[in-house]
Amino acid sequence: MERVRDLSELPKAHLHLHFTGSMRHTTLLELADKHGIHLPDALTGAEPPKLRATDERGWFRFQRLYDAARSCLRDPDDIRRLVREAAEEDLKDGSGWLEIQVDPTSYAPRLGGLIPALEIILDAVDTTARETGLGMRVLVAANRMKHPLDARTLARLAVRYADRGIVGFGLSNDERRGMARDFDRAFAIAREGGLLSAPHGGELTGPASVRDCLDDLGASRIGHGVRAAEDPRLLKRLADRGVTCEVCPASNVALGVYEKPEDVPLRTLFEAGVPLALGADDPLLFGSRLAAQYEIARHHHGFTDAELAELARQSIRGSAAPEDVRAKLLGGVDDWLRGPAA
Repeated sequence: MERVRDLSELPKAHLHLHFTGSMRHTTLLELADKHGIHLPDALTGAEPPKLRATDERGWFRFQRLYDAARSCLRDPDDIRRLVREAAEEDLKDGSGWLEIQVDPTSYAPRLGGLIPALEIILDAVDTTARETGLGMRVLVAANRMKHPLDARTLARLAVRYADRGIVGFGLSNDERRGMARDFDRAFAIAREGGLLSAPHGGELTGPASVRDCLDDLGASRIGHGVRAAEDPRLLKRLADRGVTCEVCPASNVALGVYEKPEDVPLRTLFEAGVPLALGADDPLLFGSRLAAQYEIARHHHGFTDAELAELARQSIRGSAAPEDVRAKLLGGVDDWLRGPAA
């Protein structure tokens, strides 16, 4: 049996982590108590909620739980705490760079409006990055369930604040709702403003969703993208263009996209040459963080330490990190691989 290295010490970048979903469960309970909020029973137990979102009813339940958790973030101190703790958890898992994804419109009603909400989030990220040493930036995501004009407003705002730590623009929520092409102008605004394009696709629906993200939204990264494994020509296109897929194995199983961890097509994507960046998605609801995704690759897909190191390199290369940060992290990956196995 091969001797293995500690995956929490492998330097890596985390490119798929949602804002409220990054929360510690203990923090959720404490904030609910602080604000007098009654949480659904599914969010109060010690175990993550049982989820399955492959039909609209299941997705609606998932969204209701997420919204209930988000309702506990009511003041700037709550935001600062969430950001700080997300960084602390990432550092424990070996992350040297985190791009946290947020739709600020969801927090605006309780934080004084859209611009104040975004500024509170960006200030919290900037302070946390300086105090913890973790490279940390923000990806602003529009909601597929809302009108495309709302997405254009968000894209303009994201570009306006690009010098304050926003590096990308995304599109989240149920990809079965709303056509990607409806959001093409918002993504054009973001790309013209220098932001990377990272919409969700290829999770709840098949390869066509990934193609739409490429063709209509100019995606340089795909949130999830696992269903591309069903189309060899699409795999080659992703590999040839170097489009990174932000694969979240635990999330895929929790939501019923795949039945078991070994069913997630990590090997298919990796061996096709598609760049991958493993992500935790929503640890609050799925119960596992970043290093655990690499453990899935090791234990359920037989990835060797050399292959896991390459996954970490791909996450770093797919990030918006400055060249000096990339170089440092890539050097750390080489050092990890040269080090002794346990």
